[in-house]
Amino acid sequence: MDQSNPNLSIEYIDSVAVAVPTDAKILDEDQIQALEKTFMPLIEQTSGIRLLIDFSNVQFLTSSVLGLLIRINRKVLQSEGRLRLCCIDPKILEIFKITRLDKVFELYQDRQQALEGF
Repeated sequence: MDQSNPNLSIEYIDSVAVAVPTDAKILDEDQIQALEKTFMPLIEQTSGIRLLIDFSNVQFLTSSVLGLLIRINRKVLQSEGRLRLCCIDPKILEIFKITRLDKVFELYQDRQQALEGF
């Protein structure tokens, strides 16, 4: 598993992979591709993965990141896993609501809530 991406830290809490993007702003295509190159093998190598993406560091992201999240979600579902997102900045959360992605993703206010019953 390639965890050499400096823009993403991954830790395990029980059997949940907790991924934390470290950049405050995820704007350029290189960042997004680097995240995808880290996430996809992780999901492929872990059947039934339980993945939590913690956005506590992220204050701004582009719509391309939403596309990446949709691809990650599809991949997780194909592997019969579960994806949850937590600690999303209110401004970003508004984008999730406008695009109705709040209906697609399991969103939680904080990490503890997201981990409960995972």
